[in-house]
Amino acid sequence: MSNTPGQITESPNHTDLDPSTFFLLGIPGLEQFHMWLSIPVCCLGTATLVGNITILVVVATEPALHKPVYLFLCMLSTIDLAASFSTAPKLLAILWCGAGRISASACLAQMFFIHAFCMMESTVLLAMAFDRYVAICHPLRYSAILTGTTIARIGVAAMVRGSLLMLPCPFLIRRLSFCHSHVIPHTYCEHMAVVKLACGDTRPNRGYGLTVALLVIGADLFCISLSYALIAQAVLRLSSQEARSKALGTCGSHVCVILISYTPALFSFFTHRFGHHVPVHIHILLANVYLLFPPALNPVVYGVKTKEIRERVTKVLQKRQWTGFKTSK
Repeated sequence: MSNTPGQITESPNHTDLDPSTFFLLGIPGLEQFHMWLSIPVCCLGTATLVGNITILVVVATEPALHKPVYLFLCMLSTIDLAASFSTAPKLLAILWCGAGRISASACLAQMFFIHAFCMMESTVLLAMAFDRYVAICHPLRYSAILTGTTIARIGVAAMVRGSLLMLPCPFLIRRLSFCHSHVIPHTYCEHMAVVKLACGDTRPNRGYGLTVALLVIGADLFCISLSYALIAQAVLRLSSQEARSKALGTCGSHVCVILISYTPALFSFFTHRFGHHVPVHIHILLANVYLLFPPALNPVVYGVKTKEIRERVTKVLQKRQWTGFKTSK
């Protein structure tokens, strides 16, 4: 493996690895750029941490924001933080010093959490689309439909759905043998990247992975699209142009987040199965975009697009500046 000067690297030779361990190779073909690639990864990780914690603190400390739409946003921020912690530390270890060695149990655990959190996020995005549908199409029943109990049940359903759908995957992989190689040409233990190393019958793994992906991404995208089709139909019935703009404006941030989340996810999904002509490093870079960009950009999108959050953050910053000014005097 080629490295940048001074970079310490473990040997990825699978003959040197214990059978109970795997080796994450990083980004094949771009090993010499690993140190440089760690810079945007650090920036995105910092933005994820600061942005999502800011959202959680702002919503928790501002009673006016204790509404369904912001509670769903808190769920999204919590999932984004958890997903980031499950990938970023190991990714940085690989990019900084080639520390790609990972035990089989840790690899399966990382796989479980990454994909489970992605499914939970998809469920929350679907819930947020439903929230916008009720707010625009049934505004008088909004508080009656989206009660505190309903929101809590949706949160629990998101966790249970993601966990249960992902639970069989580690067990299906444990039945496989890896007699050829334990070197995973990836930056994290992605399901299909691990399955492709097996030398046994992987049809159950591939079939289950495809079914779950279609069930989650396909069903959620269909329901989200249906929600926005009904929203668009309701908005077009409004007589006032100002009312139309206001109604559509409340959906803008959610639409941006959906595009940020699902576009790289769909590309990664289809590339694994049909994009054999796509270079490996391109696929892996986009797979990392899928995990790193949405958690970092979601708080920015909502912070810029949502007036209440923007005003609250501005107040806190102004208060701190004023306190610092008084202290300096």
